[in-house]
Amino acid sequence: MRALTLAGATALALGTTLATAVAMPTVERGTVCVAPSGAAARGDGAQHQGTDHRDVSATEQRAIERQTAAALARDGGKLADGATVPVYVHVMRDDTGQLGDVTDRQIRDQIAVLNETFSGGESSTASDSGFRFELADVQRYDNTTWHYDRASAKYRSETRRGGADALNMWLVDFDYLGIATFPWDYSKQGRIDGIRVHYDSLPGGGIANYNLGETATHEAGHWFGLYHTFQGGCTETNDEVSDTPAQSAPTRGCPEGSDTCDLPGLDPIHNYMDYSYDSCYTEFTGGQSTRMAEMWTAYRAS
Repeated sequence: MRALTLAGATALALGTTLATAVAMPTVERGTVCVAPSGAAARGDGAQHQGTDHRDVSATEQRAIERQTAAALARDGGKLADGATVPVYVHVMRDDTGQLGDVTDRQIRDQIAVLNETFSGGESSTASDSGFRFELADVQRYDNTTWHYDRASAKYRSETRRGGADALNMWLVDFDYLGIATFPWDYSKQGRIDGIRVHYDSLPGGGIANYNLGETATHEAGHWFGLYHTFQGGCTETNDEVSDTPAQSAPTRGCPEGSDTCDLPGLDPIHNYMDYSYDSCYTEFTGGQSTRMAEMWTAYRAS
């Protein structure tokens, strides 16, 4: 299924005020939450507290593995060597245009954070995923319902841009830090594919400990097909990535030396797919980069 692309005039006809459409240059540098079915969420330890209940069962995981293997076989099994991802940012303000607004600078800085984190730029031990991000367009809407993430399936299907390889980011005000869809759901839910991020989590935002832009990195990780590092708890398979040590539960803060499982390795508190403070995040692993390449090749590569 392909995305429903709307021009500004069409969006206006659908009863939404499209206040501005701003195209900006690329900038680079070298969850009370019950997530809906088909999504993954991140919550913090304060105002937006929550727990992600979007666990993937063993049966579902096996089905995903079979689907992935079949898709990779159709593509000859050759993995993508990274890609440049177009990013469409949708700023969902209230009816006045005041609540939920972010600056152009914050958006540019957010793209820069994505490029730094996915290139391994925050740690000498981090993996470079090979994926880069290019700001394709910014749309600003004045709609209080959408601002508070109500009728989200409707607003996403009416505003989403691009194909399976395009990252759509909706900036909203809700009880999560962020929610994402998984790549294997695109064929059935492509019109709502993307990530929803609390607008105050962007660089310079107002959510203490979660305002360095790392929520978008975490949610983009789900969009690429990564699970939380604590996905399977203290099990050998945990998050389906072999080089992320098992952990029993989400991290709060940055507790160095935390070790909540008897299996080898300390809790991966610095991994972008945990729930640590933004300042604690520093890396994706090589195994996560490989999984992202597999999922991209199977579900998102054009």
